[in-house]
Amino acid sequence: MIWTKELLQQIIREKMGDYLLVAVSNRQPFSHVLKSGKIVCQREPGGLVTALTPVMQAVNGLWVAAGSSPYDRQSVDKTGKVKLPPDNPAFELKRLFLTKEEMDGYYYGYSNEGLWPLSHVAYTRPHFSASDWELYKSVNKKFADAVLEEVGDRKAFVWIQDFHMILVGKYLKEANRPNLITSIFWHIPWPNTEAFRICPQRKEILEAFLSYDLLGFQIKYHCDNFLAVADSELENRIDRERVSVIYREKETLVRPFPISVDFENISSTAASEEVKARGEKIKEQFSLGDKRLIVGVDRIDYTKGIPDRLRAIDRFLEKYPEYKEKFIFFQLGQVSRIHIARYKDLNDELNALVEEINWKHSVGSWVPIVLTRTYMDYKDILSLYRISDACIVSSLHDGMNLVAKEFVAARSDLDGVLILSAYTGASRELADALIINPYDPESFADTIKQAMDMPRDEKEKRMKKMRDVVEQNNIYRWAGKVLSQLLKFEFPEGVS
Repeated sequence: MIWTKELLQQIIREKMGDYLLVAVSNRQPFSHVLKSGKIVCQREPGGLVTALTPVMQAVNGLWVAAGSSPYDRQSVDKTGKVKLPPDNPAFELKRLFLTKEEMDGYYYGYSNEGLWPLSHVAYTRPHFSASDWELYKSVNKKFADAVLEEVGDRKAFVWIQDFHMILVGKYLKEANRPNLITSIFWHIPWPNTEAFRICPQRKEILEAFLSYDLLGFQIKYHCDNFLAVADSELENRIDRERVSVIYREKETLVRPFPISVDFENISSTAASEEVKARGEKIKEQFSLGDKRLIVGVDRIDYTKGIPDRLRAIDRFLEKYPEYKEKFIFFQLGQVSRIHIARYKDLNDELNALVEEINWKHSVGSWVPIVLTRTYMDYKDILSLYRISDACIVSSLHDGMNLVAKEFVAARSDLDGVLILSAYTGASRELADALIINPYDPESFADTIKQAMDMPRDEKEKRMKKMRDVVEQNNIYRWAGKVLSQLLKFEFPEGVS
């Protein structure tokens, strides 16, 4: 059985009744910005938005997230909400607006200088500040209070998203609302026991996790890491048969839910005439001509292995100079967290690498690398996937990586090669990609050559197998599995 939006909606109608699904995340799915003197609504980048937006459309849910601009504030009603998506409103977004101090401490500080490097094996030292922790707590409390206000006495499943919001479930439980069932989905890797011990607030974080009814991780390996951490840090009982943790007489289930994309929608949209036309415009805009094209699409983050990717391109051209003037590597890099020194350094490193490699290998007007940080509409990104010969995903450590799955979903023509890091969750599902070790530039360069030389029939065979996997394990199956697990929980008698 292939899960679809319609099947998910049918199950929701039959099983969820009048239950409300509330998603809580730091990042909002859409933002309002000023373009050419007019306020427009645009889709935000990132895996969470890609995955969760179609689910919230299917369930007509409520999404609570942080607004980021004056135009976001101008676009909400008097209760702080706006209906989305703009072209077909299906769910409500409740925006909270944080102060600069809150963003510095909660978001840039504790979340992204502490928890993010703690969870990723990318050799960046985590930084934990007591003042950042206090702001992290207060912002999480603000989100919990907003959920309580919006939900009232209704039965609701509250689905917390990611590392910014660990404590929200704890504050919801402390409010003693039996009408709430809570779950958190952890989009990034969960660290092993030795790494987690670095965190000064590890006990408070674990206790917050164990206030939830259900914990979701990307893969079983991350579940196993969490159970090992809980076992070593707290006095609790782990039920290996049920895969749960019992702490202070409360049971928390731990489950892997590999996240995915809206396969059918991406596949059909990417094959449209509009996307084909956009691809031609991109070729013209960036002077790509008839050169063969390799693409990378990432948020600029040190976990994504973008410098390693560029060095592999450099080594590829050193080893195989006959490919000069025959291809272009196009890197779309969406800037993020630029207020953090490590990210500023990364941007500087990328600029220097691109300049150095292009100078070294350029021939006439041809340069091997095009790096752009320009915002691209989602259909433009799909057109990039369609006009490319290969897509490189070289993460040093990743929870899943949805670019890999988007690329596969976009290739209904069965063309194109996916070059995929072994250190992504996606590599466990997409075994027919060309799997690389991003730390090894020699084998990485050889894999690029393999992709460039791959016969069409082998491309088709590999792509068809990967498309079958992504079609079966699509975003609606992910949501259906999580919601099915939540529906096994029972609200107490008498709850309205």
